[in-house]
Amino acid sequence: MTFRDQIIAGRKGTVLIAQSGDGAAGRERDGTAVTRRSVIGGVVGAGLLEVLAFGSPFQGTATADAAPDAPLFTADAPHVYTRAQWRARSPKRPGKILGRAPDHIVVHHTDTANSNDLTVAHAFGLSRYIQNFHMDKRGWDDCGQQLTISRGGFVMEGRNRSLASIRDGDLVVGAQVLHNNEHTIGIENEGTYMKKAAPGRLWSSLTEVCVWLCRAYDLDPAEAIVGHRDYNTTSCPGDVLYSRLPTLRRAVAARLEGSSSGGPKPKPKPKPPPKPDDPGNGQGGNPYDYYHGDDGDDWPGLLNLNW
Repeated sequence: MTFRDQIIAGRKGTVLIAQSGDGAAGRERDGTAVTRRSVIGGVVGAGLLEVLAFGSPFQGTATADAAPDAPLFTADAPHVYTRAQWRARSPKRPGKILGRAPDHIVVHHTDTANSNDLTVAHAFGLSRYIQNFHMDKRGWDDCGQQLTISRGGFVMEGRNRSLASIRDGDLVVGAQVLHNNEHTIGIENEGTYMKKAAPGRLWSSLTEVCVWLCRAYDLDPAEAIVGHRDYNTTSCPGDVLYSRLPTLRRAVAARLEGSSSGGPKPKPKPKPPPKPDDPGNGQGGNPYDYYHGDDGDDWPGLLNLNW
């Protein structure tokens, strides 16, 4: 499959999105792990992103710690892997885009094993696992979350149309917070953080993703960044990660204060009172069977990411 790459200007910085639709429905799924990837290069010249072809392999074994001083994601040059790159399935129906911005950023953990595999292949496998779980077991239209961050720090698009909606300052309705999907945007962070802290590469990317979203939606991190348990009865995003949310808010605020991105702030779109999820709208499957319940049955056993 040939991908046509297009640089799409965001409200702050530039996002590169592979223009290949919402999935890889016609691609054979043979269960093998991803061994080839596309790479979005660093900022070149006056804010231009250099793109390497999707089929270009890295030499040797690539891990997220290969260059510990070079963050994988920055708000100034967002590097988000698209659904086409991680070989997403086609959704049951296109995501519903609202003509307004979200008012909260919801931090989740996947409640999966704290893997030591920091490769992009593992990150892609995680995204496919989440999508399969949400669509096949939960019966949802697609992934519930809008963005996913692996323990290696790789950032991936989740629900279809998420990147386009962020670019436009809008919200695609997800299925990640019961009764509150129409005014929140969700970030899945790989791992279980009840007793352990998130690794440095994930934390760095989470911070920068929140900076990016706060810029795109003109949000105050002190009010906007919340945990899943702030809305629903759940342990998500884990006791340790939840306890670090005040630190996250301060770090994001400091980045926003020190930003030299230039240009006026986008005018925020009106934020009408959130409406309860409509169980009959077909956009998120059954919103009453929500993700991350504490019934012990959300994530059956250890993940096999190579299916």
